[in-house]
Amino acid sequence: TQWRCKFHIVFAPKYRRQIIYGKYKKSIGEIVRELCERKGVEIHEANACKDHIHMLVSIPPKLSVSQFMGYLKGKSSLMIFDRHANLKYRYGNRKFWCRGYFVDTVGRNKHQIQEYIRNQLREDYMSDQLTLFEEFDPFTGEKNKKK
Repeated sequence: TQWRCKFHIVFAPKYRRQIIYGKYKKSIGEIVRELCERKGVEIHEANACKDHIHMLVSIPPKLSVSQFMGYLKGKSSLMIFDRHANLKYRYGNRKFWCRGYFVDTVGRNKHQIQEYIRNQLREDYMSDQLTLFEEFDPFTGEKNKKK
């Protein structure tokens, strides 16, 4: 059987807490890679941003995307709480990931999605660096004071 089933998947931790990017990034990455290997899912590109994860993966046709995501999020939650017991108190009911995820099929735009995933972190930093000062308040029309 020949197959080429590529998906762009985005999912986030509960309450969009910015926990992925700190000291847990490497550990979460290892857990996700290990779980993907167990199911025969190939990771083409992945990036952990502050409060969400982007993945470009090939999922075998014997697995549906929802089966794989249920497995990935469920097992990774348990493994994360086993490795980092202190997180149990922040996340009730041992649920690390928020409900739901985003998935998009990948066809001819594979290279664009790979580039987007690679540059997502840099773009997040750039947007955090920029602060916009509006000279006039859009609601009152009065001139704002610079702080």
